[in-house]
Amino acid sequence: MDRRRFLHNATTAGIGAAAAALATPAIAQERPKITWRLTSSFPKSLNIIFDAATQIANSVKNSTDGNFIIQTYGAGELVPALQAADAVANGTVEMAHTCSYYYIGQDPAFALGTAIPFGLNARMTNAWFLNGGNDLINEFLAPRGLYALPAGNSGTQMGGWFRKEINTIDDLKGLKMRIAGLAGQVMQKVGVTPQQIAGGDVYAALEKGTIDATEFVGPYDDQKLGFVKVAKYYYYPAWWEGGPAMHAFFNLEKFNSLPKSYQQILTDACAAANMSMLANYDAHNAVALKKLVGEGAILKAFNRDILDVCFKAAMETYAELSQKSPAFKKIYDHQQAFKKDSYLWAQVAEYSYDTFMMMQQRAGTL
Repeated sequence: MDRRRFLHNATTAGIGAAAAALATPAIAQERPKITWRLTSSFPKSLNIIFDAATQIANSVKNSTDGNFIIQTYGAGELVPALQAADAVANGTVEMAHTCSYYYIGQDPAFALGTAIPFGLNARMTNAWFLNGGNDLINEFLAPRGLYALPAGNSGTQMGGWFRKEINTIDDLKGLKMRIAGLAGQVMQKVGVTPQQIAGGDVYAALEKGTIDATEFVGPYDDQKLGFVKVAKYYYYPAWWEGGPAMHAFFNLEKFNSLPKSYQQILTDACAAANMSMLANYDAHNAVALKKLVGEGAILKAFNRDILDVCFKAAMETYAELSQKSPAFKKIYDHQQAFKKDSYLWAQVAEYSYDTFMMMQQRAGTL
């Protein structure tokens, strides 16, 4: 009996092993081979931002054993930087890495997917996206044939480079400034002439005097672009970009046609890139800021009077846009309610802790 039982068990195990060996390549063969193209709104020289696209592509490739390939292209290689989402919507490419506020000319609600003046910081932005915010963004995007996932955040940005000091609100009047999103409309209310210029063209515009000032991202990218050579006054903070998000935009039809496993892999890849970008900026900006000051940058803060006037102009702008765009009002009201609770919590623990620790840093006791 023992011998018969042994032979039976050995035979059963052998059949099971053979079945497993056959199943593995069968499953692999079921994975469709797909090649997509991704166009970025950012030049490859801005490695932290652009690398989010390559990180997503590499993650997807590795997670599908090379069956799902995403080819990445820098700004202007396939389509102009500020037309990336349009290229996705019309099917020219399947995917883009861009900022939704580049497309506010179509509807101001696009701004709420990236950042608005005096809006959320980076941590709050991610929390809002995960708690209903990104669902509202995608509800807005769906009729346009688009689907979006958060795929990066720079953290609070710098207020930009100016050729002259900005001591009063009157010093802003008449300035030609490269500034994106709804911030341009707010700046226009206080006398600035806003210009929307793709990242790769900003230095030349500032150097030639086509513009008098520019905001961009923060110290790490600003040093790479060399703005300190053509404008010395470096202001902070960018009250218009407290936590600007980048998104991976997908052609909605193409995304929905993917196998569920590929959709999940893309979602996870974007989430990883989202976290990675913010961490990299936090790690590199402090070092770059020290270098910029050493290269002659004059670091200055916008004073309270300027911030107060701009805050009032921003609130007026949102009231006007809420009357014009039902989509803007719906998303904005949701974000505002979220922001109130977020700041209530932040000032209790995070702000008090960080304030104490910064005092220690300034006192040299850290």
